[in-house]
Amino acid sequence: MTKMADNGSSVEIVEGCRLPVLRKNQEHEDEWPLAEILSVKEVSSRKLYYVHYIDFNKRLDEWVTGDRLDMKKLQFPKKEAKTPTKNGLPGSRPSSPEREVRKSLDLNLQTAAAPSRGKTLPTPKRKVETVPLATQVPPATPVPSLPSSAEASQASVFPAVRETNTFKAREDHEQLSSLTTNGTARRLIPSQPGRKRKANCGGTDEMIKVLQYNNPQTASVFLPPPEDSQDSSDGIPTAPRMTGSLVSDRSHDDIVTRMKNIECIELGRHRLKPWYFSPYPQELTALPILYLCEFCLKYLKSLKCLQRHLTKCNLRHPPGNEIYRKGTISFFEIDGRKNKNYSQNLCLLAKCFLDHKTLYYDTDPFLFYVMTEYDSKGFHIVGYFSKEKESTEDYNVACILTLPPYQRRGYGKLLIEFSYELSKVEGKTGTPEKPLSDLGLLSYRSYWSQTILEILMDLKPDNGERPQITINEISEITSVKKEDVISTLQYLNLINYYKGQYILTLSEDIVEGHERAMQKRHLRIDPKCLHFTPKDWSKRGKW
Repeated sequence: MTKMADNGSSVEIVEGCRLPVLRKNQEHEDEWPLAEILSVKEVSSRKLYYVHYIDFNKRLDEWVTGDRLDMKKLQFPKKEAKTPTKNGLPGSRPSSPEREVRKSLDLNLQTAAAPSRGKTLPTPKRKVETVPLATQVPPATPVPSLPSSAEASQASVFPAVRETNTFKAREDHEQLSSLTTNGTARRLIPSQPGRKRKANCGGTDEMIKVLQYNNPQTASVFLPPPEDSQDSSDGIPTAPRMTGSLVSDRSHDDIVTRMKNIECIELGRHRLKPWYFSPYPQELTALPILYLCEFCLKYLKSLKCLQRHLTKCNLRHPPGNEIYRKGTISFFEIDGRKNKNYSQNLCLLAKCFLDHKTLYYDTDPFLFYVMTEYDSKGFHIVGYFSKEKESTEDYNVACILTLPPYQRRGYGKLLIEFSYELSKVEGKTGTPEKPLSDLGLLSYRSYWSQTILEILMDLKPDNGERPQITINEISEITSVKKEDVISTLQYLNLINYYKGQYILTLSEDIVEGHERAMQKRHLRIDPKCLHFTPKDWSKRGKW
């Protein structure tokens, strides 16, 4: 049954109204999700409505015609509750559509961090041998704060008691089971009642012993119990930031910034459809296509202007130093102070596809690492990430983006891997600036999972004894911050609790799933091809 608006109706749709709107889902089937009207315009005597689908990502927002609206279920903006006047007498006033939209925005922000509907694989049929579990990790367990290595005690080796237990397998791209309000991740695992944990049984410098059972593909790793500390994914800084941040301040959102303003971008041989608002000059937003030079990223209003610009533009690669090249893949390091125009143009382009970050016209505190693909015409931008020159929070990424034509091809993980290779050269552990976008969160979780599983599976017995490793050693090997290491183990649902210690069990399904994923991961960073010397940015003379 087709639901259409009654064109002869005297009901006027205003900003802030809500009603079902017809759209196609991923299976190309018709559906009528509830949507909010953000703007109304008239083109060629025909009204168009800009709608935001409630509980959907903003990148799906679009202009629709009146025949896609279900007028029978129209909801007008509600009146505000009665408020006291200056005389102390109760009074009421109708709310403006703009005020209602802001209230709706606040509600949407609370639900925006909720994971999208992803499919979870059923519990694997195979069962693994493991030790009995006294209790599981309590809900929202914070990561352990780490005592000094002198305080850490040696973990005891538990006998291999035969008992079966099953663990849920996870795909690399499965969404998190729980998200905090700032868009970051925390694994929630229910605890079993009736058993109490010991308060302190060691720190993360404590040796983790890997128990090999009769099945060589199954192992258990002993982890220390957590103490009161804060997960880095909370994103709450403990001290004032002394440098720039690209986290968006959502309190300044308004109707203009909630709406996509660029229809289409032509970048080299690709045409991109932006997902979000980007503050390009107002006069360019009315153009059907915005043209960008793919080498200097300068924006132009017409194809003729672009062709004239290309005759004068000498760049065939991003400005800055090429610090990595293997095959056709190259990375360029760009200083936000020395190459301001390019950096600002890059930020404008990136803002079209990043909703959680803001635009910094002052790019001085940032370095930009642009990944390119080479052919006979030059070095074509694939993606980039930025980082602060000085980070008090150990952030090694501020913004990260793979352009849509190159997504789902392994370039996102390559960008993440490169950021951690830089951290290894710098001798630091790093973590991305929060909050991450939904796609960024998936990519990081997948990378962390594969990297940590790769370390655990490569452990070899030492002189016939079980191999040993600590959380700190995993962090030092990978340059992944230890809080991210532990939260990833929780996300994979590998951690269980037994006799005052955590044990981590790798089932056959997890091992086989990891091996399949690694076979598909053809793009890897070769440290031998990296030519990078870190700078001490605390010396202001180097700025």
